[in-house]
Amino acid sequence: MLKRPKILVVGSLNMDVTASAKRLPGAGETVIGGNFQTAPGGKGLNQAVQCARLGAQVTMAGKVGHDEFGKQLLKAAEESGVDVSHILTDEHEATGAAVIMLEEKENGTQNRITVCPGANFTIRPEELSWLKEGIRDYDIVILQFEIPMPVVEQVAEWAHEAGVPVMVNPAPAAEISDRLLSCTSYLSPNEHEAASLSGHKIRTEGGLQEEDVKEAAAYFHKRGVENLIITMGENGAVLSGSEGVLHSPCVKMPEAADPTAAGDSFVAAFCTGLTAGLSKEQALAFAGHTAAITVSRMGAITSLPVLLEVQELLRERDFQGFAPDSLDVLK
Repeated sequence: MLKRPKILVVGSLNMDVTASAKRLPGAGETVIGGNFQTAPGGKGLNQAVQCARLGAQVTMAGKVGHDEFGKQLLKAAEESGVDVSHILTDEHEATGAAVIMLEEKENGTQNRITVCPGANFTIRPEELSWLKEGIRDYDIVILQFEIPMPVVEQVAEWAHEAGVPVMVNPAPAAEISDRLLSCTSYLSPNEHEAASLSGHKIRTEGGLQEEDVKEAAAYFHKRGVENLIITMGENGAVLSGSEGVLHSPCVKMPEAADPTAAGDSFVAAFCTGLTAGLSKEQALAFAGHTAAITVSRMGAITSLPVLLEVQELLRERDFQGFAPDSLDVLK
């Protein structure tokens, strides 16, 4: 029996500034670009909004600056149904921003992102002390690396002590302490982050090399991680856990417009599906279909689908893993 889950996201809020071009400039070079836009984003906010649009009850904790960007980010979160009562405002630092450059190639679009953390990096563990007891109210906690690592570690520890599952999305890639890994129920890097953190390259040329996945997974499992999820773009995603290695193929769309926020969409959908009552394999498929819609659209938050759209895609692709109508409990 599925249920509507309660999810806590502790993470970043950024204003995304995006420019596209057929070819990105080299050092000292100027090129004429195409589309330009600003849009709410940040890994934390993307994940919170995606969870909410899929029907979860979502609370977000983070920090913005006392400026126009901060107001716009809070408005975007509220309009998507996210509880923003625990998002703080810094009076001195500007709201975080991400500069996204999209290179439009014949075989798809690639992105390069520079994040300027701003107020995101001023949040301190003591400002989240309400979570020592309050964290017990949630079905899962989602964390990323666009906020200070001491905050990530402390929140994960509080959740672990309370018996609440912890999803860590280690992006951008950074060294992970044993303290954090021992409190992590689900670690979800992409293939590049997994290789960087584990020292084991995951080859995808000519198809997924399962031995590479097992080697990378063994590194993380040895350090305390219960479940490792590696997202690999067109090669789908794999989950290594107590059931062995599960592979969920990529859900391809007619056009890949912008990969921005695809990973956030996947992580959020997986957590929503899992805590709603889907199995790990079902949650992977639900996440794959959700992220596929995200990739087919431009922008971060603007590209994140609502539950009805994901259900429609599941039906369109004749998905047999579970009944799409069973997700109606999330509406």
